[in-house]
Amino acid sequence: MTIPLSILDLAPISAGSTPQQAIRNTIDLARQAEKLGYHRFWVAEHHFVRVASAAPATLIGLIAAATEAIRVGSAAVQLGHHTSISVVEAFGTIDALYPGRLDLGLGRSGQRAEQVRSAGVPPVPAPERPTEVRDGVVLPPPFYPGQLLDFTRVKAALETLHLPGAQPLPYTEQVGEILALLDGTYVTPEGVELHAVPGEGAAVQPWLFGSSGGESAQLAGRSGLPFAANYHVSPGTIVETVEAYRAAFRPSPRFPRPYLVVSADVVVAEDDAAARRLAASYGHWVYSIRSGAGAADYLDPDTAPPLSDQQRRLVDDRVTTQFVGSPATVAERLDALRKLTGADEILVTSVAFDHADRVNSHRLLAREWGLTPQVRAA
Repeated sequence: MTIPLSILDLAPISAGSTPQQAIRNTIDLARQAEKLGYHRFWVAEHHFVRVASAAPATLIGLIAAATEAIRVGSAAVQLGHHTSISVVEAFGTIDALYPGRLDLGLGRSGQRAEQVRSAGVPPVPAPERPTEVRDGVVLPPPFYPGQLLDFTRVKAALETLHLPGAQPLPYTEQVGEILALLDGTYVTPEGVELHAVPGEGAAVQPWLFGSSGGESAQLAGRSGLPFAANYHVSPGTIVETVEAYRAAFRPSPRFPRPYLVVSADVVVAEDDAAARRLAASYGHWVYSIRSGAGAADYLDPDTAPPLSDQQRRLVDDRVTTQFVGSPATVAERLDALRKLTGADEILVTSVAFDHADRVNSHRLLAREWGLTPQVRAA
């Protein structure tokens, strides 16, 4: 293959395990990824659920300390839950010791969730469209937040994540603040210059993340920034997402042309049947998220009960778009995704009950994709 391959890790907690072990597993996976030749290692941000990636800046610092050269970053910091200065200072602190290795991914989920909470009712989904297979890539009907079964826990979590009375800034405005703080051009509305220490001048690369053709994709394009499109989260909107980014793109000094990363959920094993067995409890995990309860412990596929028809319908778009199989099977499907989207880089995330299976999944894919293993001097 001709484009880089990178990893997004969620620090999942397997049933019977602990958050502490999940964090150790993530750091081990980052070390393995570097040896295998992966280009980047990114971690997500999630709260009040059974994944251990609640504090991405802290986790990124630990990963940077445990590795030598691989780029590390966030996918993504949820801006609705943070002030601009806290984000810049946190990443500036890490960059002070590991300069030039950080990717600052900025996500809009915090603002979108706040809109749902404030409205008090789920948004009305658009009319459902049939599943399409385009050039070998499955494009299911989009999933909308209003399809969540229960908003009670979501609303409670949002209340806890915000200080009383606090309202997040509009996404575009907060991204602008972060870019200005990094560049040293930040001025308050009252005309006061403020400088982030550390943070200003840090060799941190900002990224924007998105799952639709809306604000994030368009802002990334207008700003001349690299963009990550979430096929693994919202497979049904991937085409409109990448088209919106490219249509809005304006060249910047570092990026004269669009730079697009596209994500995918993968499980790779020695053969298709073995991979299907490892992935058998993935639908249960997605259902725990979409039920409104949040990501649960990842179940052992050998003992997880079958999903009901109702549960399966709620997660079908994610299950059918997970890339499961032998190295050749998964690489072929990822290449189809690359061709359809014109991706400059593929970002894979893999969840498995056993950490060794997750490491092996990435190892097998790296070999099939043709990554160059890192050779350390003696």
